[in-house]
Amino acid sequence: MPSDKKRDFEPVYSRRADKKPHYKKKNRRRRRIVGWSIFAVLLLIVGGGLLWGYDAYKSAKKTFKQTYDSTNVQKERNVSSVIKQGKPLSILLLGTDTGALGRHDTGRTDTMIVATVNAKKKTIHLTSIARDTKVVVPGDTQPYEKINAAYTIGGAGTAVKTVQNLLDIPIDFYAIINMGGLEKMVNAVGGVDAKPPLTFNYGYAHVVKGRKTHLNGRQALDYSRMRDDDPLGDYGRQARQRQVIKHLVMKGLGITSLPRYKSILSSLNGNLKTDMTFDDMIAVRAKYGDATHHIKSQTLQGQNAMIDGLSYQVVPDNELLRVSNDIRKTLGLSESSKLKAQQSQTDSTTGYSTGGYSSTTGQSSAYNGY
Repeated sequence: MPSDKKRDFEPVYSRRADKKPHYKKKNRRRRRIVGWSIFAVLLLIVGGGLLWGYDAYKSAKKTFKQTYDSTNVQKERNVSSVIKQGKPLSILLLGTDTGALGRHDTGRTDTMIVATVNAKKKTIHLTSIARDTKVVVPGDTQPYEKINAAYTIGGAGTAVKTVQNLLDIPIDFYAIINMGGLEKMVNAVGGVDAKPPLTFNYGYAHVVKGRKTHLNGRQALDYSRMRDDDPLGDYGRQARQRQVIKHLVMKGLGITSLPRYKSILSSLNGNLKTDMTFDDMIAVRAKYGDATHHIKSQTLQGQNAMIDGLSYQVVPDNELLRVSNDIRKTLGLSESSKLKAQQSQTDSTTGYSTGGYSSTTGQSSAYNGY
């Protein structure tokens, strides 16, 4: 995690093309979203013991039939074979700011988490990507963008390809959920407990550092949204997101009430989209059902950079290679000694790249145990 001291790495790059970026300034309250898609996926797919009873099975099948949405992106590997053999699986979890606060446009994915699930080791690794991370978006007219614009530019398929290129990993499935279903989802499991890493008041969230607090849907939403008053900014927000996600998943595993289970399913209607079919979910449940025993997390750590008047997070090459290899290791893939061309955060038309910069934070973004 970064230091709470202001980082002094703020290079000013050459101005980009005259066309405006897809990223636009927006209301601060609108721009925050928590990665609840991982809750939907892990709790309802690999959550042990939930698909019991024919009535529950029918309800789940009906709900997830409506959530299916293919990206039409060619998979980088045979996912059916991966699941059949019980090999580590990757899921890109996206959260968008539509469906709440009066928004009904395409929106941006202000939460991006790569989840890798290892059935044999019974572990889940979560890697958060900052919304302002500078990347190349495949098919875009601009030389670089903020990563949360990828979904706006080309939908879930483009977001998947962007993350695959950046991290040099295969994405087996994606899941995206909007803010509209958040409160219902948290309330459906009876709320969650959290131990705040700092004291703050934001919206309905009034918390004290280190004091265990029970959060209902509205409170959990605001607890996971707050960014500007956190000395770690978006990285602090990500840590709180992962903290709540972990407790939410673990609590959900104990649900044995059919009405409560149906309430969770109801909260997903119209709020979740994924390219995972119901049959995929059943297969994943069978192979990866115990993977929630250990949940670890990390952040792809960038550095502040002002580019053409906009603030970006530029990830140093050594950090990008470290995180890429870390995820590849969790997937059982070979490590790389250097970055590949597609992992570049800009292109040759600008004459600039991020090579050679090293972290000024002095701190590692390794798994922090949330």
